[in-house]
Amino acid sequence: MANCFVHQRRVASLKRRLGAHFLIFEFARSGGPGGQNVNKVSTQVTLWFDVRGCPALKSSEKAALGRELKGRMTNQGWLRVTSRKHRTQYANRRAATERFYELLAIALTPRKRRVPTRVSANQKRRRLDEKRRLGEKKRSRRSQGVTDDD
Repeated sequence: MANCFVHQRRVASLKRRLGAHFLIFEFARSGGPGGQNVNKVSTQVTLWFDVRGCPALKSSEKAALGRELKGRMTNQGWLRVTSRKHRTQYANRRAATERFYELLAIALTPRKRRVPTRVSANQKRRRLDEKRRLGEKKRSRRSQGVTDDD
């Protein structure tokens, strides 16, 4: 991210607006690290967030999230974030929550419009000179046409 401070402020603002009461967590057994606990303890965390049903988001923000995070959302408008890289349920829950706010901040950041620039006269001249030079090179490679005037 270009401006890290602005990004952190955006994440903090989202955390204030969308408290933990909007988040639903599911737990399952994870295939990641954990030794013998892998088969016994449910450390994988799946965070669910109802984008369409959240009253804290504006309709324009809901539309932006639907557009930007389409691959992570269900048809009913639920956003899914999964974490299973840590050994404990607590650490995975924290990682999923952080990732959730990061995704929202990135998706809600307005995109800069590209301002089309003009090609300078010097660039045009150089391009045409190069084309002319390559044309000359190709013309010089042609056979000169053998004539039998003898």
